[in-house]
Amino acid sequence: VQLQASGGGLVQAGDSLRVSCAASGRTFSSYAVGWFRQAPGKERELVAAISRYGGNTYYADSVKGRFTISRDNAKSAVYLQMNNLKPEDTAVYYCAARYSSLVDNLWRQEYEYDRWGQGTLVTVSS
Repeated sequence: VQLQASGGGLVQAGDSLRVSCAASGRTFSSYAVGWFRQAPGKERELVAAISRYGGNTYYADSVKGRFTISRDNAKSAVYLQMNNLKPEDTAVYYCAARYSSLVDNLWRQEYEYDRWGQGTLVTVSS
C-alpha cells in the first residue's frame, strides 16, 4: 500500500483542521495506521493510531481530547481531526501503516511501521 498525506496548512491557535491520508491498493483494511508528527529540531513522535476497522485507537497525552483519528476503509483513507490547535502542534504530520493479521492490533513505535507517506505541514500561529 502507498500513502499520501494532505490537508495541512496555516491556522490560528484555537482553530480546527483535518488532515487526510489516502492509500492505494485494495487491502487497506488489512493495515493499522498511525499519525506521527515531527516539529523542527525534535524527534518524530506518534500522535494517534488506529486498528484495521477502527475498533482500537491510541492517542498521545498531548493531543488526547483534542484530536480524533478515524478511517473509512471503503475510501482507503484515514483522517486526523485536530481541534483547539495550539502553537506546539506545529509540525510536519506523517501517516504510516503496517499490515496486521489481527483486527485490533496497533503499534506505537516508529520502527514498527513499514509504509510511510510524505508529510503535510501544519503551522499553528499564536
